[in-house]
Amino acid sequence: MKLNFINIKKLEEYDLIIMLMAIALTCFGVVMVYSASSVMADKRFSDGFFFLKRQGLFAIMGFAVMLVVMRIDYHLWRRLAVPALLLCLALLILVLIPGIGGKAGGSSRWLKLPGFNLQPSEMAKLALIMYMAYSLDKKADKVKQFASGIVPYMIVLAVLIGCLALQPDLGGALTLVAVAFIMLFAAGTRLSHILSMVLLALPLLMYKLSRGYHKGRMDAWADPWSDPGGKGFQIIQSWLALGTGGVFGNGLGEGKQKLFYLPEAHTDFILAVIGEELGFIGVALVTAMFFLLVQRAMRIAVAAPDNFGRYLALGIAVRFGIEATVNMGVVTGLFPTKGLALPFVSYGGSSLLISLFAVGILLNISSGLKIEPIRLKEGQ
Repeated sequence: MKLNFINIKKLEEYDLIIMLMAIALTCFGVVMVYSASSVMADKRFSDGFFFLKRQGLFAIMGFAVMLVVMRIDYHLWRRLAVPALLLCLALLILVLIPGIGGKAGGSSRWLKLPGFNLQPSEMAKLALIMYMAYSLDKKADKVKQFASGIVPYMIVLAVLIGCLALQPDLGGALTLVAVAFIMLFAAGTRLSHILSMVLLALPLLMYKLSRGYHKGRMDAWADPWSDPGGKGFQIIQSWLALGTGGVFGNGLGEGKQKLFYLPEAHTDFILAVIGEELGFIGVALVTAMFFLLVQRAMRIAVAAPDNFGRYLALGIAVRFGIEATVNMGVVTGLFPTKGLALPFVSYGGSSLLISLFAVGILLNISSGLKIEPIRLKEGQ
């Protein structure tokens, strides 16, 4: 029997709050990317609008992708889950081949395409979510067994993490692990099994963090003032940006730390620019939008009509929540520096396109659902 995966619905049948949050964050991100990058772009490319034009194009493409994907029956991704994961694994391997993979900041994370650099790790996050949603739905109660409930996923994770570790991309690897473990727990995998895997992986993680540039980042996080002009420079400049912004900020475009003081001002540390120019109010607004987006995504997961939809929505919600939380934690100094962008807001085509693709999936799952507000029972 042939299935029709294209389903045209009226706009009001989708979760308009998620759509609005995704559009608002993306448009706000385009503005802040320009504010954070114009001076640097003018010096490097003799075009102050260089990053603005590219991010604006990514946003338009992303909105088009979202509008198409939201009309595709999400069950199609069940069929494509395994091929998508295999494709992403192949791309992660290609990144490591000299001449094909592009290097930046000592990492090989991009495939060089005409006019565009593709970051396969962003695709791998969504592909893993699709695969786990498909597999967990298929296995049902078998996830409680150790051999079938967690070992296969640990093998898949180990392969993906191995590829990311060679780039290196520790932030992406830890995101995959967190998303996978939360999805496993939600599906009914025994907590003892999950904790045993965490304990087994912990010595390897500690070893990794104690060597090379990872050790330098940990030292800078523990005491950035021990090397203020070197390893601690980035977080100190981020603190200066946030501190000088105060409650209301210095005004859009009036930030000073982006003027060759704050590294990665338009990518990983764009929240510091927001804090300096728009103050605590601006940062709080961005945080509130992410909270609302993730909360609505979790509500969709609860209300989804089948397990595949539930796990798929949950994985996407967790991914957005983790990446936003970690990025904000890095910018404020709560976490060591990691190469994780702020979804929708930071500069980067791969991250933005995949994020809006994921929003399209959420919107399709939400179509026709009646998401009731959370109410406390009597006596609570």
